[in-house]
Amino acid sequence: MGTGDAGCNLKFPSRMRVCETALVAVAWSRPVRRPHTRHYYDNHLHHHHHQRRQEQSHAHLILSTEMGAIAASSLPYSRVLPFLPPWTANSAIRAVLASIFALFWHKMRLVVWHWFFFFFFTSVSSSWNGLALLSLSRDLILPHSISSTWKASDTTPCNWDGVSCNKKNSVVSLDLSSSGVSGSLGPQIGLMKSLQVLSLSNNSISGSIPQELGNCSMLDQLDLSSNSFSGEIPASLGDIKKLSSLSLYSNSLTGEIPEGLFKNQFLEQVYLHYNKLSGSIPLTVGEMTSLRYLWLHGNKLSGVLPDSIGNCTKLEELYLLDNQLSGSLPKTLSYIKGLKIFDITANSFTGEITFSFEDCKLEVFILSFNQISNEIPSWLGNCSSLTQLALVNNNISGQIPSSLGLLRNLSQLLLSENSLSGPIPPEIGNCQLLVWLELDANQLNGTVPKELANLRKLEKLFLFENRLIGEFPEDIWSIKSLQSVLIYENSFTGRLPPVLAELKFLKNITLFNNFFTGVIPPDLGVNSRLTQIDFTNNSFVGGIPPNICSGKRLRILDLGLNLLNGSIPSNVMDCPSLERFILQNNNLSGPIPQFRNCANLSYIDLSHNSLSGNIPASLGRCVNITMIKWSENKLVGPIPSEIRDLVNLRVLNLSQNSLQGVLPVQISSCSKLYLLDLSFNSLNGSALTTVSNLKFLSQLRLQENKFSGGIPDSLSQLDMLIELQLGGNVLGGSIPSSLGRLVKLGIALNISSNGLVGGIPPLLSNLVELQSLDLSLNGLTGDLDMLGNLQLLHVLNVSYNRFSGPVPENLLNFLVSSPSSFNGNPDLCISCHTNGSYCNGSNVLKPCGETKKLHKHVKIAVIVIGSLFVGAVSVLILSCILLKFYHPKTKNLESVSTLFEGSSSKLNEVIEATENFDDKYIIGTGAHGTVYKATLRSGEVYAVKKLAISAQKGSYKSMIRELKTLGKIKHRNLIKLKEFWLRSEYGFMLYVYMEQGSLQDVLHGIQPPPSLDWSVRYTIALGTAHGLAYLHDDCQPAIIHRDIKPSNILLNGDMVPHIADFGIAKLMDQSSSAPQTTGVIGTFGYMAPELAFSTRTSIKSDVYSYGVILLELLTKKQAVDPSFPDNMDIVGWVTATLNGTDQIELVCDSTLMEEVYGTVEIEEVSKVLSLALRCAAKEASRRPPMADVVKELTDVRKSAGKLSKPEKTASRSSS
Repeated sequence: MGTGDAGCNLKFPSRMRVCETALVAVAWSRPVRRPHTRHYYDNHLHHHHHQRRQEQSHAHLILSTEMGAIAASSLPYSRVLPFLPPWTANSAIRAVLASIFALFWHKMRLVVWHWFFFFFFTSVSSSWNGLALLSLSRDLILPHSISSTWKASDTTPCNWDGVSCNKKNSVVSLDLSSSGVSGSLGPQIGLMKSLQVLSLSNNSISGSIPQELGNCSMLDQLDLSSNSFSGEIPASLGDIKKLSSLSLYSNSLTGEIPEGLFKNQFLEQVYLHYNKLSGSIPLTVGEMTSLRYLWLHGNKLSGVLPDSIGNCTKLEELYLLDNQLSGSLPKTLSYIKGLKIFDITANSFTGEITFSFEDCKLEVFILSFNQISNEIPSWLGNCSSLTQLALVNNNISGQIPSSLGLLRNLSQLLLSENSLSGPIPPEIGNCQLLVWLELDANQLNGTVPKELANLRKLEKLFLFENRLIGEFPEDIWSIKSLQSVLIYENSFTGRLPPVLAELKFLKNITLFNNFFTGVIPPDLGVNSRLTQIDFTNNSFVGGIPPNICSGKRLRILDLGLNLLNGSIPSNVMDCPSLERFILQNNNLSGPIPQFRNCANLSYIDLSHNSLSGNIPASLGRCVNITMIKWSENKLVGPIPSEIRDLVNLRVLNLSQNSLQGVLPVQISSCSKLYLLDLSFNSLNGSALTTVSNLKFLSQLRLQENKFSGGIPDSLSQLDMLIELQLGGNVLGGSIPSSLGRLVKLGIALNISSNGLVGGIPPLLSNLVELQSLDLSLNGLTGDLDMLGNLQLLHVLNVSYNRFSGPVPENLLNFLVSSPSSFNGNPDLCISCHTNGSYCNGSNVLKPCGETKKLHKHVKIAVIVIGSLFVGAVSVLILSCILLKFYHPKTKNLESVSTLFEGSSSKLNEVIEATENFDDKYIIGTGAHGTVYKATLRSGEVYAVKKLAISAQKGSYKSMIRELKTLGKIKHRNLIKLKEFWLRSEYGFMLYVYMEQGSLQDVLHGIQPPPSLDWSVRYTIALGTAHGLAYLHDDCQPAIIHRDIKPSNILLNGDMVPHIADFGIAKLMDQSSSAPQTTGVIGTFGYMAPELAFSTRTSIKSDVYSYGVILLELLTKKQAVDPSFPDNMDIVGWVTATLNGTDQIELVCDSTLMEEVYGTVEIEEVSKVLSLALRCAAKEASRRPPMADVVKELTDVRKSAGKLSKPEKTASRSSS
């Protein structure tokens, strides 16, 4: 068989199929990899037509037979004899000559056949590769731009797109990457014996990777990445011994990594990431001694990282992130001296970091989202090339090593969500290439070092959720590259400088839950890139910057829980990007601006302000809004009908305003509403029929309005209701049985003060999940048996009705916790036969046996009294009773028996916890009232101050206004008012309980006395000064305490001081019934000298009291101590004892002097003593303002580290 016209010539397409089949047969007749040949041959035939299978088999057999015959044949002896000369007639000679000739012929034939095959394969090799490629293209779908160059008529494929050949015209490279190829990779690829590079990356090829690929023994680079290959990685790839680079990433490969693949000593690059591989990393990984890059991330690999990984000493990059690996990291990693990138993010590695790198080459070291548990290794400071260090979300503890400051190339330091403690090392400021600093969600304390302002390339600063204190360094705000500053949930103080508004790249500034003060920079927002501003729960004053949304990119604006005043800028309502807008709990006034461009607004909270005017009809333009909270303002007028356009509304709270008119029927269009609160307004009409169409309502609060028309049966259609508040209206009628269908009612049912009559419907016993029930102030009759099934009730009020009969057993506990709940029902009684323990004579209800006698006497008395009055007087009395019971209104604050800002359920818990304020729970008494300790069932511990008040008519409003103002005040060193309740003769104020008691206890009340080191005393002095300075300078108007003394300075578990009773003196003045009052001006020993001649107090009076407290801290003497000479207080004693000298040991506490003697701290004590005497100066004009006091105390300690939380705290010793 030759290469002529009868042979295989690509120029004759009609013979192509036969030629291709013959070449395939020739190829597989060669003794190369017979097992794979057989496997390939069988599988290859299986995928073609039956006709083609027969032709290929026939051609293979013919060609094999022909070649075999030629190879095996020898020249017959009889055919040689006729050619011998005559002189060889002798048979022996003829035989010898014939053998010699035959041997010669055989040798020559082999030589000729060898040269034939050499020239044949050289001439057809390019044609052979071309035919294999054409066969491959039947499964691979090539784009026309490529397939048009793959011509069967070409003598060689070397000029085809994507094909490269060597000098012998053998195909050595097939590169179709990013070419839009689809289809599948067929087994014909195994014919490409000379192939060295196969790159099909970034296409849409699917199916499995053929096993026959392992026959490409010359392959050096294999890249099938970014396709849709599925199935397992063929084990045959491990037979390609020359393979140095393997890229199979971004496919859908499954199964385990073949062990044989990881035995290749020549593999340098292995990229298997972003597949679905499972199983463990093969132990044979250590045999890849040439390995430099191993990327296995984004799979489902499990098990441990083998110790043998340490044998891969040439490894530079190891990516294992996003797998399910576990166990500890092998110590053998130390052997990989040249490792540059190590990323194991999002696995389940545990234990400690036991490996280390002495000559560290690391550039990226990421262990985030694991369970690593030791401290940050100090050797990381040797990794001078490190650019990224991330240990996020582990169990890392200890302090941040200062050696990290040596990492001058570091751009990302991410240590958040661990248990790191201690201060932020100032050495971090040396990492001047740092772009991202993330230290959030740890237990870091102390102040932020001013050296962080040296990070001039910093873009992201995350310090939130730590225990950091002190003024936030102002210079940090001048870092022009800042994009995100998230420092919320700390105890930062200070003000925001105007330079903040100049940060052109700033997108997110989140400061909530800190103690920042001062005004918000007026130009904030001129920066066009701001997307989020959250200053919630600080103490900012002044107005809202008018151009805060000028960039039209702001999505979140949250300024709630501050002390802002003024009006809402109209431009804010013209901010098209705004999604969340919160101004709750400020002092804002004026009307709500018109909404002009609010299509993206979804949440708006303006509650707890003093906004006035009507609800703007333009609110209807905010079609995507889901929550509106505008409660506790001064809004008037009707609810606009444009509310119908708010079809996505889920929460509407307009409570505690002065809205009038009817509830518009258009509210039925707000079909997604689940909370509707219109309580405490003056709305009227039959609203219950209107709201009955809101099928998803779960909380309906309409109490304290003028709604009428009874309780309709249609209300039972709201079967999602968990809370129904209808008290304080004029509904009238009876309780419909249909209310019993609202079986999900759990939070509360309040239908009090509505003039309801009749009995309790039996179906109400179905409300078994109900926790609060208020039926008071009606004309209801009958017994309470229907309430016997309500086992979950913890709030009950049935007072001032006409109920009769015994109280059900499950309700008797309310006779102890809230006995007033049964008042005004003379016919109610206690069944002493089954509940004798409640018949002790102290309850508001009598035993059932005695009520009959009582009723008889009452009847006689009524007859006698009735005979003494004329009919007209009787009618008048009856009319008054009817007005009281059937038309009660509690709208006016003066007529309310109980007013509360906190929840009534919390008050009931407090009453229960203190056993109705039993004396055994008293923890303090003072001029303003008594303090009780209340431990609730939830474990929460509170201090409850019970105030004795005597309010004049009209003074309740001013008292409530004052209490609300006090509740808004928030500072690290001021006690926070949590809730309050007012009644006609006394009030309650709820505070968080302070574990260490008061400064009075610590200094003078505990025996044996605790040890107070200088650090603790200094912390108390500085914290108290901060609190007073805030009251004097940051509250508008300034708050004068008027009674600063140690018993009003409470200490938490960390000995941080909290000033108590601020604002109480003014509150008590308002409650006084006297036309004029001199007010509470202080406690003897702490009162400024000028108050002996005038009752007019000033902030300088508080400064004097603070000076006395400083002297007590230093001397541990009382303000008026028994050891002093007659008529001398602590100020006079210290002044007289020192007598112009600097011998502070004469007056200071001896234990304090023992501690500081011979140290630099003795100078600090001396300076504080001098400051105390200046604060307690006799002339008010000589006393420094508290802001100056804070500055002087801060300057006393030059080192910022000394301002951190003290390590030593006072411990109470038991006697």
